[in-house]
Amino acid sequence: MAGTKTGLPENVAGLLCYVLGWVSGIVFLVIESENKLVRFHAFQSIIVFGIISLVGIVFSPIPVLGTIITWIASVVGFILWIVLMVMAGTDRKYKVPGAGNLAEKWAK
Repeated sequence: MAGTKTGLPENVAGLLCYVLGWVSGIVFLVIESENKLVRFHAFQSIIVFGIISLVGIVFSPIPVLGTIITWIASVVGFILWIVLMVMAGTDRKYKVPGAGNLAEKWAK
């Protein structure tokens, strides 16, 4: 396991990138300028949870349909949150379709 600027193991830092969604992703992106795996998790967190947050903001004012879309986005977000933390914490790199490729490209 490679080290990080925080002194945390990669898997712990990767897991923490997801704990507070896009907010913790931004924090770790600012802190970690060298470790590519942690930067990948930070970017993926920002992209995935940023999109889910935007879906909620955009659709929540719409009666009925907005409620349904926001609820679905929340459930998907919760499932992704758990899966991504478990995968990062167990040293496995899971790429969310679309977001993972972009995060990998930006983390280099």
